[in-house]
Amino acid sequence: MAELHRGASMTPTKTELVRDWMGTQRWYAAKGRTPVLRRLAAWRLDDPAGEVGVETLVLLDEAGDEPVVYQVPLTYRSAPLASADHALVGTTEHSVLGTRWVYDAPHDPVYATQLLELVQGRVSAASSAASDATDDTVAGVPQPSWHDAVTVTRARVLTGEQSNTSVILDTERGDGTHVPLIVKVFRMLSPGDNPDVVLQGALVDAGSRRVPGVVGSVTAHWPHPGPDGDEAAHGHLAFAQEFLPGVEDAWRVALRAVTAGEDFSGPARALGAATAETHRVLASALGTTPTTPDDARDMVDGMRRRLAAAVEAAPELAVVRPAAEAVLADAETADWPPMQRIHGDYHLGQVLHSPERGWVLLDFEGEPLRPLAERTQPDQWVRDVAGMLRSLDYAGGSHERDGADARDWVSSARDAFLDGYAEDAGTDPRSLGALLAAFELDKAMYEVVYEARNRPDWVAIPLAAVRRLTHAFSPPPTQGDPS
Repeated sequence: MAELHRGASMTPTKTELVRDWMGTQRWYAAKGRTPVLRRLAAWRLDDPAGEVGVETLVLLDEAGDEPVVYQVPLTYRSAPLASADHALVGTTEHSVLGTRWVYDAPHDPVYATQLLELVQGRVSAASSAASDATDDTVAGVPQPSWHDAVTVTRARVLTGEQSNTSVILDTERGDGTHVPLIVKVFRMLSPGDNPDVVLQGALVDAGSRRVPGVVGSVTAHWPHPGPDGDEAAHGHLAFAQEFLPGVEDAWRVALRAVTAGEDFSGPARALGAATAETHRVLASALGTTPTTPDDARDMVDGMRRRLAAAVEAAPELAVVRPAAEAVLADAETADWPPMQRIHGDYHLGQVLHSPERGWVLLDFEGEPLRPLAERTQPDQWVRDVAGMLRSLDYAGGSHERDGADARDWVSSARDAFLDGYAEDAGTDPRSLGALLAAFELDKAMYEVVYEARNRPDWVAIPLAAVRRLTHAFSPPPTQGDPS
């Protein structure tokens, strides 16, 4: 293990260096503010060559409206890392080692290699406080269903992510077989198990091929701010899984089909069946609980709040608000299915199409803006179904922005998705009536608020959906009613 130079100084300090860099990163939540940082914990990984320092800092930032805990992995080098200027955090003067070039560690192949070794349980985390000591607060957790020991041959960071950092790894088994993997490094930390790790792990251990294979994860304990000071917390830091190269997400597949006027009912039916299969396996592996009247009321109350927010964002919705309220009232008194673990943020962009395996589901973290404590609770599988129905409508709506008419395509795709779901699940979501409509309306209301704030040119898509959904459930005029 690496020798630590106790008593040595760094100018600027690690925290100062990170503070000046962190505010420009995509995953930093308090945009436009200067981070206000406090170090909570730190741990290391050893470079077998003894050349590169590898350290992960756990930092509390109090610059925003709410405190946020971040994971910031760094590497320290005695010379610049070739082709990594974009990942340079800065340079610092070490009183013993001299100038150190400090990098955002996911871009450094030494970090990527040793992180995967930790995930596989082949190395231990090292202490940041003492030389030649392990850190028992951090552990690699190999997945029971993964049986291939692999080593990294090349690494690159996936661009475009907002809240995490993912590293694509080319790896090899002992016989030289190529095994592509992806390691997700969670940037914002919250106490509790990450649902992406738990749900995909449960699915693969149950034999499901509807998700990528899971290599394992990294867990840690750290002090987390609470109402009465720092409290002991435990959660996930990183997650390694199979990477499927050369595949397309379902959004691109669907958009190409609607643009070309191609029938999408076959793929949509298969997607419905894959969704139902995933829900069935999750229910079997992780259990279900009855939906109580209080559960139903709490969910519908949340829908009412989002309805009010949507009307505020788009006042033209006021005319359909009574009809929407009626749908929600009917849903509250409906027969609700049992609660279970679900995907939670389900749309076409969360599904890949593999020529060998068909539809493969990704990213079980749930809605990223919801607190982790909420995302780890059982929910209604109807929410996932409604999310995919809205996503199919969005594919058609995006094509209609160019003046086309995609209503027949959308109707066919939606019906086929529901047919496929019903065939596999033995329950037709359409039989839920107002309950399914309520979850669709809820998603559309969320979309109205998002589009009104971020893409006003797109708000017509969810507005039209709200009108269609409320019209379908509005009572017909009574006889003699002049309306």
